[in-house]
Amino acid sequence: MRITMIGSGYVGLVSGVCFADFGHDVICVDKDANKIDALQRGEIPIFEPGLEQLVADNVRAGRLSFTTDVETSVAASDVVFIAVGTPSRRGDGHADLSYVYAAAREIAEHVKDFTVIVTKSTVPVGTGDEVERIVRETNPQADVAVVSNPEFLREGAAIEDFKRPDRIVIGLNDERARGVMTEVYRPLYLNQAPLLFTSRRTSELIKYAANAFLAMKITFINEMADLCEKVGANVQEVSRGIGLDGRIGSKFLHAGPGYGGSCFPKDTLALAKTAQDYDSPVRLIETTVSINDNRKRAMGRKVVTAMGGDIRGKSVAVLGLTFKPNTDDMRDSPAISIIQTLQDAGATVTGYDPEGMENARQVIDNIAYAEDAYSAARGADALVIVTEWNQFRALDFARLKSIMKAPVLVDLRNIYRHDEVAKHGFAYTSVGRPSSDDTL
Repeated sequence: MRITMIGSGYVGLVSGVCFADFGHDVICVDKDANKIDALQRGEIPIFEPGLEQLVADNVRAGRLSFTTDVETSVAASDVVFIAVGTPSRRGDGHADLSYVYAAAREIAEHVKDFTVIVTKSTVPVGTGDEVERIVRETNPQADVAVVSNPEFLREGAAIEDFKRPDRIVIGLNDERARGVMTEVYRPLYLNQAPLLFTSRRTSELIKYAANAFLAMKITFINEMADLCEKVGANVQEVSRGIGLDGRIGSKFLHAGPGYGGSCFPKDTLALAKTAQDYDSPVRLIETTVSINDNRKRAMGRKVVTAMGGDIRGKSVAVLGLTFKPNTDDMRDSPAISIIQTLQDAGATVTGYDPEGMENARQVIDNIAYAEDAYSAARGADALVIVTEWNQFRALDFARLKSIMKAPVLVDLRNIYRHDEVAKHGFAYTSVGRPSSDDTL
């Protein structure tokens, strides 16, 4: 099929290249001419494992191209996906849909024959109705079906998630779109990936409900971690004990500094705002948002406590700046609030991240950046692990002790055991585990 992807950011680029890899002819469109020029040169604007090679392979095969020309692309397409950003709107927390609506108007101006317009962006309930209204208003002659098809991609594992999905959700109010969307996803459908057809509004809510539930699950285990510290229990054992229950499951039950990234923070907030507008508040989600916001600075205070309570004039090395490993995404990363808390308490901070330092420079002020973990740790009064990159899982503690001013390790991802760190003379602090618990 001939597919146009409006928006060549994270979702648009990953989705576009995967569709091309299925054998479709895909054009990725973006208003940012510099981004398109870079993509045409083979330069990928985001870090996602395997993406660069997949783009190169499909460009070489002639199935994938990049352009700023919306008119030509849309006119030639069977399906047009809207995959533009929907950030939190400044001031009220609602999703900013201005980019979605602008794309809808532009698509309407250039559609020719029957075209399926698909909202891939994460949008509140009712957005598809408004997209359809905009299209009809802009071009009353347009023969279109507007569909909701939310993405469920995890950064760092997006290609695998796209090609081996738990489910494909398609919301439609026009039955003509059913066959078209089945054809778009035919390679996955033939591999028996669940293809769930719903109404458009149901599909839009499924996306928000899924992210909100996962965010709530993370927040739950973080609160259990705090309780574990008070009563002398081990949160990792608690997580394992409840995760083996098939009704609960083990995923997203890892205690840490709170969730961040491009989805959970804005989607939980947008769902809460939408629910308020419909006079059906989601109190659990509202509380989840509040707890998570507070947790990030609380983790900064945890570091201060581990360093003796007074860190003015001291130096802290922070390992991991992105919100999770295998991405360069700094959006709502816990590291931002943790570092701000340390700076507010008078410490100087040196950071290191394998992929995120360029983006970190845009959102974190007044810190130094190191070339590796050991350079960051040199002369530091404490070392803090914020993001669990694999290269931080086998640190040389003898080397670290020889170069640090004080042997203090704060492990906010619980990737080490107390005994293996303590035997090197380190004071070790983790999340939700007794300091002497070596049962794992």
